[in-house]
Amino acid sequence: MLEKIVGPDISHNDIKSFETALVGAGINKFGPLGSRFKKKDPIFVVRAPARLDCMGGIADYSGSLVCEMPLERAVVLGIQARDDRKVVIHSTGINDLGLSPDLSCSLDFLTPESKTNGYLTLKNTFSQQTETAWGAYVAGAFSVLQHEGFIDRFPHGATIVLAGDIPPRIGISSSAAVEIATMYGLSLLYGIKLNGIDMAILSHKVENQIVGAACGIMDQVTCALGEKGKLLSLLCQPHNILGQIVLPPGIHLIGINSGVKRQIKSSRYTNTRIGSFMGLTMIQNYLKTKNRFLSKGRLDYLCNISKSEYLSTYRPLLPVKISGREFQKLYTRDPDPATFIDPAVQYNVRSRVEHPIYEHQRALDFTDHIRKATIEKPEILEKAGRLMYASNWSYTYRCGLGCPQTDWIVSKIRKHGSKSGFYGAKITGGGSGGTVAVLGNDHMFDFISTILDDYKAVTGITAEIFTGSSPGALEFGYLVYRLT
Repeated sequence: MLEKIVGPDISHNDIKSFETALVGAGINKFGPLGSRFKKKDPIFVVRAPARLDCMGGIADYSGSLVCEMPLERAVVLGIQARDDRKVVIHSTGINDLGLSPDLSCSLDFLTPESKTNGYLTLKNTFSQQTETAWGAYVAGAFSVLQHEGFIDRFPHGATIVLAGDIPPRIGISSSAAVEIATMYGLSLLYGIKLNGIDMAILSHKVENQIVGAACGIMDQVTCALGEKGKLLSLLCQPHNILGQIVLPPGIHLIGINSGVKRQIKSSRYTNTRIGSFMGLTMIQNYLKTKNRFLSKGRLDYLCNISKSEYLSTYRPLLPVKISGREFQKLYTRDPDPATFIDPAVQYNVRSRVEHPIYEHQRALDFTDHIRKATIEKPEILEKAGRLMYASNWSYTYRCGLGCPQTDWIVSKIRKHGSKSGFYGAKITGGGSGGTVAVLGNDHMFDFISTILDDYKAVTGITAEIFTGSSPGALEFGYLVYRLT
């Protein structure tokens, strides 16, 4: 039997499936899970959604405005105290990817005395164990919480079970959803007071320091603080929420999964990020040599440079390319704490600087159009759509993060145009495959299946659509169950 101790009636199918799995009744997508938990002790259950990157994307680490929407797809996590000092983790369905679904380790291993060496040791250990490398997203939270001073010492271990329906590596932040669900679950189990921004910052540190992915913070903030049916407007300096924008009636933002797997730890993404930080360092150094006065924080981010200022003052200073070795001779330190410069690599600089500066302005204009838009004013929505097409072009030609398959989808949608209900489309997140974000009205759903059929005929890949939105982790809240 399953007793609900805390929590409202929940209509989400994934929560219902998790409840069914706990009692082992009937057929459900998560399988039987009740045997993994002790009877009578509380089981905390949380939920964190995937996100759709509608504008901003990889410019988040350069201080851009980004526009993100929580999706219907989500991770559900159950967590319960143990009587020992072990952390035992089970992830349902991950064996379908050829990975081990189970991981067990000691709290002493996850929380060594040395913070710097501890993070590096965990990163190296998980990265070398291919079948359980996914565990870094979960187990890393213990290390970060203790080393960042949010808990002195974990008094006991935990049993953690993950379930959900977010496909990995397709650009809708399955990793951030796991991190936020874990951080929220740990805060409940151990009585750690965390607000949504705390959860996002700590989860982002897990991803950067222990997983080793040099992503920005927009994913974690959206998974934690996004609201159902709304577009989160976030200025990544470093995490200033400007508002939650309600889409006009009859207007939709959906995702099309291209079926091309992407990897945020890839050299294409990392080198693009490094190039942008190199450019920022060059600009900052130029201003210092000229004794230019800057207000505090004025040029901590590329996105604080306007397009006109960039073109008139800074563009001529930046090389098209520079080798890592040459950069390191000119500057005393690596400019980005999340990446390492390879002396042998030629890094693109000028184009990698231009993308975030232009993308920030596109994001500002995009949110302005969405706020003003109505179904009766398609010209405003078409303006927003053109900004999405421009962003997609910049991903490919300024950043080198395009993808033939996603470009095909974007091009097909653009050909259909507003007469078929489509206003705009763009590649999302880290690029190089993954998901395409699409802006349109109700009419577009009459043509989506045709586009997907044509896509399969051309590429041999079956694409899927992500529609609908759901609450961020904190808007959703939590539930507490007991097995009896």
